Amino acid sequence: MTSSVTQRRCLLLRQADGAYRLTIEEAPVPVPAPREVLVRVHAASLNRRDLYVLKGQYPMPPRPQLVPLSDGAGEVVEIGSAVGRFKAGDRVAASFFQRWIVGRPDADTLSSALGGQLDGMLSDYVCLSEDGLVRIPADYSFEEAATLPCAAVTAWNGLVTRGRMQPGDNVLILGTGGVAIFGLQFAVAAGGRPIVTSSSDAKLARAVEFGAAATINYASNPQWAESVRSATGGVGVHQVLEVGGRGTLQQSLASLAAGGHIALIGGLAGFGGDIPAMALLHANATASGIYVGSRADFEAMNAFIERHRIHPVIDRVYEFADAAAAYERIEADRHFGKVVVKLR
Repeated sequence: MTSSVTQRRCLLLRQADGAYRLTIEEAPVPVPAPREVLVRVHAASLNRRDLYVLKGQYPMPPRPQLVPLSDGAGEVVEIGSAVGRFKAGDRVAASFFQRWIVGRPDADTLSSALGGQLDGMLSDYVCLSEDGLVRIPADYSFEEAATLPCAAVTAWNGLVTRGRMQPGDNVLILGTGGVAIFGLQFAVAAGGRPIVTSSSDAKLARAVEFGAAATINYASNPQWAESVRSATGGVGVHQVLEVGGRGTLQQSLASLAAGGHIALIGGLAGFGGDIPAMALLHANATASGIYVGSRADFEAMNAFIERHRIHPVIDRVYEFADAAAAYERIEADRHFGKVVVKLR
């Protein structure tokens, strides 16, 4: 190793009565296998998924203990004997799915998710396959880079890879969390016309600052699909980042334009929801199930980010010892954009 450090700090989730509890512990610094890379993690970020994992509400096989968080960034400090993609000193971020490199996912993809099936990034040293890392945008801080692997790639896959977003598209963005704000930024950069929903007028005002063409408060306007159509001159939206789930899906479908695409992502308003086949057929519309994306998606997104000089919207940065407060902020839905934990 390039450092004399032999112990690492990691935050563990330990099972208790079907859920997990947070504990900070020490463990040996791992030694990279021939095709692995040892990364000194500088920052990690939270997603709504991480809250579900903590509460035992996420659909995954239970583990006695788990290092949480899929999203993290840092620097390479040591490489295995057969590594060819990276060298010591490279600035990298982890891919959400360690074994989804390019193209379609396969049967092995789901078993390679960090912070779920695999230990995640809330540790100051991690060993990962060289295939499960990407270089971060050149002018990004580690805190900024840590926001990308789940939320940004999800928005990119939903709008660009699967949605094939075009200039002039009306784009419906539900909420103002991590996926939503990245979707807003990507839509603006691509020449789209984003429409943002939220229950907070203050958050909607901020969305306008980042380029939202129209905003809708769904708390004061529960039948918001009508407002979406009004905001688009009756056309509807060509893209939907559907992060709500069962409680919002029907309104999102009612908002679709002819030939539109709905990216089915989340469960903020409950997982599931029925998709009426005739509604899609009648509109010549498509629906895609989106579960983050591949390393190739991540790398294509980073090139777009650098070309358009997009920087993440970071709501708040917490110290490692205050990681529990970061979870609380997500649960209280007080955040706008991404919540980050700084490890060094």
